Amino acid sequence: MDYQAYFTQRLTDLHKAGRYRTFADLERIVGSFPRARNYRDGRVEDVTIWCSNDYLGMGQHPVVIEAMVEAARTCGAGAGGTRNISGTTHNHVLLEKELASWCGKEAALLFTSGYVANMTTLATLGTHVPGLVLFSDAENHNSMIEGVRHSRAPKEIFRHNDPEHLDRLLAHYPREQPKLVLFESVYSMDGDIAPIAALCDVAERHGAMTFLDEVHAVGMYGRNGSGVAERDGQRDRITFYQATLGKAIGVIGGFIAASAEAVDFVRSFGNGFIFTTALPPALAAGALASVRYLQIHPELRERHQERAATCKRRLREAGLPVMESSVSHIVPIMVGDAVLCKQASDDLLKRHKIYVQPINYPTVPVGTERLRLTPTPLHDDDTMDRLVAAFVDVWRRLGLRREAA
Repeated sequence: MDYQAYFTQRLTDLHKAGRYRTFADLERIVGSFPRARNYRDGRVEDVTIWCSNDYLGMGQHPVVIEAMVEAARTCGAGAGGTRNISGTTHNHVLLEKELASWCGKEAALLFTSGYVANMTTLATLGTHVPGLVLFSDAENHNSMIEGVRHSRAPKEIFRHNDPEHLDRLLAHYPREQPKLVLFESVYSMDGDIAPIAALCDVAERHGAMTFLDEVHAVGMYGRNGSGVAERDGQRDRITFYQATLGKAIGVIGGFIAASAEAVDFVRSFGNGFIFTTALPPALAAGALASVRYLQIHPELRERHQERAATCKRRLREAGLPVMESSVSHIVPIMVGDAVLCKQASDDLLKRHKIYVQPINYPTVPVGTERLRLTPTPLHDDDTMDRLVAAFVDVWRRLGLRREAA
């Protein structure tokens, strides 16, 4: 086999389909977010970022930066090993205690990313709990899908945000058989929010545990900011709470929170935790500072929600197809064609100095390609004016449809 020819052909196919992914070479400048420098074609230009998952700008907050710098000076760069072999620092212990308290659980466990947290926890539960059946929402993130797959446990897929379909699937199994229902709170591509109470009602009726991914909600919803389950008063009904430190918290890493026994079980049997070097202590210190700050600053969440709502309203008033499914801070704008989606993204960057990454297959189904905006508290009215004008110009130039999606 000509391996290089095969690789080349597959990449060529991606280019032709408009699904080849390119990285934007960006340099974020502390104090200037959402503006950044873009290194492209031998030039450096100032651009405005509209697709960052640093939803609240905490990745550049002085409180977070100062905590990380101090921890690096005090503890050094790396953790020194896995958590079992010298890698557990006091910063990790403090952060896990804070996360458990924040989420209303007995214990928490850190991972190197939210992806690893999902994959490891679900694979561990599915592998080690005898007879466990996993019930997964059809729109769950790839990390959850991979966790289910690697667990090799039996699985059922219920229709997206459909408690009735979940109820019918669960009814096929005896109440005493172990079961786990997996879903997210905020779905990042459509911007919709799960009916957490209704899903918990169904799970409890059939004796099932629940696993909630709050990756796109942690820090941004609820009185203290721990997520939609807190906002909706459903936190105590969640068996396993999972989230990330890499989005609204502004650093990197992931975690689960649950009962002390459940967390210790994953800690003791989860290969993705046991065999991975611990997060650097400076990252743990930065995350701890961010979490503590967010708990006592609800005005940041209020500003964030206002900015997202204003952005949606302004775009819809301009006739742009903001997806009607979005009831969260996510602002998805439907294009429906991979090539045109990439062209719209390129035109926004080159003509208007606005960076919005195209979202194509396999992240979303073919035919639902879109641009996904994530307004932050730092996107002011002038920045939003320029965004709306740029989108109207690009939509007109490319002949894209204007009705709501």
